[in-house]
Amino acid sequence: MSVVLNHSGSVSEEMSNSSENQVESLPQSIEEKHQELVVRHVPIVSSFNERIRPLLDAVDKLRHLQVMKEGIQLPTIVVVGDQSSGKSSVLESLAGISLPRGQGICTRVPLIMRLQHHTAPEPELSLEFNGKTVPTSEAKIAHAIILATDEIAGNAKGISNTPLTLVVKKNGVPDLTMVDLPGITRVPVHGQPENIYEQIADIIMEYIRPEESIILNVLSATVDFTTCESIRMSQKVDKNGERTLAAVTKADRAPEGLLEKVKADDVNIGLGYVCVRNRIGDKSYKEARKEEADLFETHPLLSKIDKSMVGIPVLAQKLVQIQATIIARCLPEIVRKINDKLNASISELNRMPKILSSVGEALTTFMGIVGSAKESLNKIIVRGEYDEYPEDKNMHCPARLVEMLNQYSGELRKCSENDLTGNFLMDEIQVLEEAKGIQLPNFLPRTTFLAILQKKVGKVSHIPVAFVEKVWTYIEGVVISVLMHYSENYHQLQLSTRRAGHSLIARMKEHSRNWVTEIVQMEKLTDYTSNPEYMNEWSKLMDQQHDFTRDVLEKGYISTFKIEGLGEVPIAGLRGYEEHVLLQAFDLKMRMTAYWKIVLRRLVDFMALHLQFCLRNLVNKEMEEEIVQELVGRHDGAIEIMLEESPAVAAKREKLNVSIKLLRESNNVLGNIMDKIASNV
Repeated sequence: MSVVLNHSGSVSEEMSNSSENQVESLPQSIEEKHQELVVRHVPIVSSFNERIRPLLDAVDKLRHLQVMKEGIQLPTIVVVGDQSSGKSSVLESLAGISLPRGQGICTRVPLIMRLQHHTAPEPELSLEFNGKTVPTSEAKIAHAIILATDEIAGNAKGISNTPLTLVVKKNGVPDLTMVDLPGITRVPVHGQPENIYEQIADIIMEYIRPEESIILNVLSATVDFTTCESIRMSQKVDKNGERTLAAVTKADRAPEGLLEKVKADDVNIGLGYVCVRNRIGDKSYKEARKEEADLFETHPLLSKIDKSMVGIPVLAQKLVQIQATIIARCLPEIVRKINDKLNASISELNRMPKILSSVGEALTTFMGIVGSAKESLNKIIVRGEYDEYPEDKNMHCPARLVEMLNQYSGELRKCSENDLTGNFLMDEIQVLEEAKGIQLPNFLPRTTFLAILQKKVGKVSHIPVAFVEKVWTYIEGVVISVLMHYSENYHQLQLSTRRAGHSLIARMKEHSRNWVTEIVQMEKLTDYTSNPEYMNEWSKLMDQQHDFTRDVLEKGYISTFKIEGLGEVPIAGLRGYEEHVLLQAFDLKMRMTAYWKIVLRRLVDFMALHLQFCLRNLVNKEMEEEIVQELVGRHDGAIEIMLEESPAVAAKREKLNVSIKLLRESNNVLGNIMDKIASNV
């Protein structure tokens, strides 16, 4: 089933069989005409040109519209060849005009040659480049091409990938469109860049890589085909030669073995060989064709080559046949791609934000953006819903916050572990020694407990502060990411919301830092808990006091003692202290051990509650107020600034509009040609 354009410009999968058959019948008609070809004394033009001309015009118009910029490849005959292979001479013979000649690279830009049979007695020639059309004449065409090339590629000997189009309307030329590319050279001459080979190779590969391209590889009969750089390049993209045709030049200079070379086909030329003899000197093209025909008719070696493989007229007929075949084959797919691309571009344009035309619209849009961002943050931070960011684990906030809290709790415990078993009771004994006074000896001074507590709290005080810094830095990244996402179409709004987001998080971070500092200070200044676990834990630990004291004082051969809840502790260094000192130190240690568990739990639990409260407050109240104050509360017309699209969005909108315009024009071109084909049935 073919996919073609109907009168309205839309894709139709079911077109009339007559118009479809009209396109598909072209190759058969061309083949029949090719079989009737008489090589000697016939003009290059053939009578079926008027049938392919509309198709070729359509493709040329699409090329002129630069539809390839939309990723749509067009059927193209690409002419490649090594430097001095005779490539320009072949094109001159096909077009019947003189092209620039000289030392070095003559073709410095892709030259799109549009040949069109013209019944008027006087030929019409013009050049199209840089958005302008320059009429010229046969006598001046070579000079005009040089001037246009210099304007495109500069006056030096460098090359450019910007194409130059040569339109030749002349009686007797075949209806062909070809792209002539710079000749391949490996050694730069004076004035050429050192990487001239790489530049040329890149241009050639860009043109011959698409499957829609037909490669006309111009080879000199005087060289070994397998050594030609143009063959090496074409085989990279067309290994079996299915879309490669070879024109063998200078047949008169190396007739020996030429027949065997083209028959052997060592370089896989799937579309065949055509041997030619180019014009020599100032002879007319008519005289050159006659001499060429005589050469292949009378030369003892060249006359043995089949007549369907020799002469410029045969080359022209093969190119016309191949061109019509590839166009007929590719046209339905081109139509489909243009329509798909057009529909996709229109859909993308429709999805873009509406251009705001009033302050009211801007304010409504602004409040909608803030509301959407607020709801998204509620889902991400408060409710823990991940449907907006299923693969981005960094945006799964509750899970990440739990990981941070667990790490924070672990750091607090780890920082305190050595205090329980290392230098067991030594700190307590030292504090008790310094707290001695004129008082009864069996009282435990409260100041000793507070002194040890303050020391322990001081050692871990940096951990809560570092934790809130870490949490708010993480939350800042999430909030800014969401705000940027919802305001991405409005550059000025992005700047304002980013400022508001950073300012808000900085304020929340400072608030948390102050809060946690107060909590730490409270734990330092006083000791209190109503949690019954404190007394339960202390009682369990104190039940081991008698055994501990006995082992220290009576069992000198024992160096450690196992305390349930603490583990193995060293006791050898405690011998020598009086019993009442050991009893007081042990009591003080066990009180601190039981109480410290409560302190650590409070530092973790309070932190979790604080964060939950602050994050909900941030999302549901603080953020909206901060952004509104940043944008609406200013007195320099900030809400009006929001009317301006970001440069990226404006550029995208412009690009889509240009693309849609180009694709619609391309649609019209194809619609017209399909209508013409249908009307001729």
